[in-house]
Amino acid sequence: MKANSPYRNYFRISPLRGKFPVFLLLLLLFSNGKSQTAKAHFINPKEIISGDEQMDAYLPMLASKKVAILANHTSVIKGKHLLDTLLARGVKIQRIFSPEHGFRGQAGAGEQVANGRDAKTGIEIISLYGKHRKPTPEDLQDIDIVVYDIQDVGIRFYTYISTMGWMMRACAQAHIPFLLLDRPNPHGHYVDGPVLDTAFRSFVGMYPIPVVYGLTAGELARMIVGEKWIPGIDACDLHIIPVKNYSHRKICPIDIPPSPNLPNMKAIELYPSLCFFEGTPVSVGRGTPQPFQVYGAPSMRKGNITFRPKSLRGVALHPKYEGQLCTGYSLTDSADNQILKGKINLHWLIQAYREMGKPGIFFSDFFDLLAGTDKLKKQIIAGESEQKIRTRWRAEIEIFKQRRKKYLLYDDFE
Repeated sequence: MKANSPYRNYFRISPLRGKFPVFLLLLLLFSNGKSQTAKAHFINPKEIISGDEQMDAYLPMLASKKVAILANHTSVIKGKHLLDTLLARGVKIQRIFSPEHGFRGQAGAGEQVANGRDAKTGIEIISLYGKHRKPTPEDLQDIDIVVYDIQDVGIRFYTYISTMGWMMRACAQAHIPFLLLDRPNPHGHYVDGPVLDTAFRSFVGMYPIPVVYGLTAGELARMIVGEKWIPGIDACDLHIIPVKNYSHRKICPIDIPPSPNLPNMKAIELYPSLCFFEGTPVSVGRGTPQPFQVYGAPSMRKGNITFRPKSLRGVALHPKYEGQLCTGYSLTDSADNQILKGKINLHWLIQAYREMGKPGIFFSDFFDLLAGTDKLKKQIIAGESEQKIRTRWRAEIEIFKQRRKKYLLYDDFE
């Protein structure tokens, strides 16, 4: 690569031909095979330089191009939205694509988001949530390059990565480069949970990965291309601007709420454990001041709190048990310890089932889509312990972790 090349500062795959550094020293240091998540510690977010902040590395790619961005309210560079920043630099933004929750992040989970125009700039917005989840050839026919910049949380059932995959496929089909501005993963320091069985593939689980997959969006994009998880995606002209000063050995808090019901790090830390309740009769506190930090139900007899969900526009429209008094548990004091443990907590789910559950009633079909398998439900119904269930995950997780190593851009946790 020439010294003056505008591509010298980022990794490029076109399609997945580049060779990337393998952190041999790290592997030697931790060759005993034991997980290092216990040594993980929080990093100061101010030390992190996300991909979108490194404008000198990617602005040359956008010069004189008709650009589309796939972005939302998290697409912020030092307090200023990516859209406004690029426009101020003379970049021609032709179109905006938005994921679940909309471009400004004001729609609640599952809420339909219509096409429209950005109120500030008047630029057309195409929603990729609802019935129109896959970009059409018409959506991209006058676009030269697509830029992706969204803060994710690193959990399989968080739908931003599904939208990312469909956009990558559309770009591959249209022979349009896909430029991904990478961001840290607050759950990037461990891998845990059942690996998705493709028989249960859905928009809340498109790829055969564990619930917590330990990759940034950039690394996951590389793996989607390399493993050919979406037909035709291996032709994707993928470009990545990596995060500076990031490592999977460290827990990196994020300071922008990625969606209305993940308002803070405590909710983000508890999310991979509590989201399973979305497929059960248990509320996770949507419509309360502490979504994904509490759980409960009107029929739950034990607990340390009560709460009454209410409808909140842009946060929780008609939440589960709206207006009803729920008994349950507050987990705000458990959040930091939970993420430091580097594993999903199944105790809360098993405990709730044993108190409230009846086979065929407690677990909905949506639960299997969240779990990515029907085995977890069956194991809990059969009375298996958390330890035994976790043991059943181990072999598939280890296989995934070995495949995952090929696509890492950052120091690994083991």
